[in-house]
Amino acid sequence: MKTILVIEDNQQLLENTAELLSLSEYKVFTATNGMEGLKKAVEVQPDLILCDIMMPEVDGYGVLHVLQTNSNLQNVPFIFMTAKTEINDMRKGMSLGADDYIIKPFAASDLLTSVEGRLRKAELCKKKNGRNVLPVDNCPEPFSGEKALQQFVSGRDADVYKKKQRIYTEGNHAIRLYYVQKGRIKVFKINELGKEFIFQIADEGEFFGYTPLIEHSVYHESAEALEDSKLIGIPGSEFEELIRDNPLVLRKFMNLLADDLAEKEEQLLQVAYNSLRKKVANALLVVHQKYKSESLNGGINFSRENMAAIAGAATESVIRTLAEFKVEKLIDIHEGKIRILDLQKLKLMMN
Repeated sequence: MKTILVIEDNQQLLENTAELLSLSEYKVFTATNGMEGLKKAVEVQPDLILCDIMMPEVDGYGVLHVLQTNSNLQNVPFIFMTAKTEINDMRKGMSLGADDYIIKPFAASDLLTSVEGRLRKAELCKKKNGRNVLPVDNCPEPFSGEKALQQFVSGRDADVYKKKQRIYTEGNHAIRLYYVQKGRIKVFKINELGKEFIFQIADEGEFFGYTPLIEHSVYHESAEALEDSKLIGIPGSEFEELIRDNPLVLRKFMNLLADDLAEKEEQLLQVAYNSLRKKVANALLVVHQKYKSESLNGGINFSRENMAAIAGAATESVIRTLAEFKVEKLIDIHEGKIRILDLQKLKLMMN
């Protein structure tokens, strides 16, 4: 019988979780705070630990940190139970070595599925002559994050989306993860005045639409094809199974979420405080990064409306500023296509 240690300061939740696990034929030990949980972990040497984050005395991060220094416990599967759904909190937990996280309140099936998955993977990775499990990096090949992602999209049929065709709309239930096989996709929001603001341009080989799947929420933005594109749509249930069974893949997407958040914060700061010239220069740099080959060969065919949606400015203002940049020989415009002539000056544009 597998043993599970549950560390949770909410007495009702602790009792309910322990009862559920007991009914599922696990031997359960409990602790009501981090310090008690650490003592109990050393005492019983559990096969898996479920731990809250926000607790008195020692929080969940502290518990995990201490366990990582104990050679007998550092490789025991560790799952966070938390109501804190902020991306940085999840990323911090995964970077410290957590194997999974469950957002409270959780369904019994979600808890049991996560526990069973982690125990199964730990069992496969056990040393032949001891209790301690091997680190994930030393597990058999199926646990490789990059290979798992390659196999995940390999062989799937791609759907064709025409330029300006909508892929999903803000407020709709999230049911798929998308992978760009060919083309480019813009991810954007529209305010109450109908003004569009582009947060992301997904290029070939990139995923998008993963945030609401991880959060179990609706789409927070809309997505539309910038050009004729081929997308692989992966059912959300398959994506959840992948990140549940492969910690390296989960960490990759946690890093993507954190990077997305940092980029959005930086973009919003620029829109709020930068001058018009600086906004347009930054928008050009974003587009150049996504259209490098076109930028170096004949110029970028990118609509002024989309450029304005990245800059957070009126289309007329962006057109006027691009004309100024052309006069200053920072860019060239031929038949509507933009070619950057002085990338360094755009990067160093004064506010």
